[in-house]
Amino acid sequence: MVVFLLTIAASVAALLGGYTAIRSQRWLNLMLALTSGLVLGLVIFDLLPEIFEIAQSQGLDPVWPMVAMASGFLLFHLFEKFIPLHEASEQQYSPHRHPKLGVARAVALSGHSFLDGLSIGVAFQVSAAVGTAVAIAVIGHRFADGFDTTTFMLFNQNKLTHIKKWLAVVVLMPIAGGLLSLAFVLSETALAIYLGFFAGFILYISASNLLPEAHSKHSSYKATGLTILGVIFMFIVTRFA
Repeated sequence: MVVFLLTIAASVAALLGGYTAIRSQRWLNLMLALTSGLVLGLVIFDLLPEIFEIAQSQGLDPVWPMVAMASGFLLFHLFEKFIPLHEASEQQYSPHRHPKLGVARAVALSGHSFLDGLSIGVAFQVSAAVGTAVAIAVIGHRFADGFDTTTFMLFNQNKLTHIKKWLAVVVLMPIAGGLLSLAFVLSETALAIYLGFFAGFILYISASNLLPEAHSKHSSYKATGLTILGVIFMFIVTRFA
């Protein structure tokens, strides 16, 4: 029951993040700057430490999660490079802006959201204290996940109806993951490999898509400040939440 309630809280946090992004389309440039900082902070202060901690506890060579990280980075690069973005009916899209990229981002985050809920349930199988700590960390960054997904899909010109559908999937995935954790436990080694892949995936998004767009047009001190603020926010959430 506790796991179910906490995964619902994580889902509500993602929903609030997505709603905030939808209501603020006029400031898309500034939202992209903030999102890029949040993503960088998530990778540096949350995903990488978690990967190395799992690798150390499981006796896993850290090179394998790093191989997965490089694979995630390169796979998205290849996906973006070779996906048919320049068909005659799609000339309104630039090489780095396309609804298919927005959907790809939503699919990736849906998987991450599922594992967020799963991790809460697995942590409670260890102890209530560990489960509560993991739940606080997950809920803390779920708002950023919902905000990030919605912002990236807006940036790639996805229709609002599609955005709401994918946001609903992202919102529900932690609950599904939490319920599944009651059936069996995910291998921590497999989790470390996945986290590495996911880190590379979203690192590419931040470095190649969000950050350049946020600062290429009408760049301002506000945009730069929001990028830094996003990184600092994720540091605070992961260190002190």
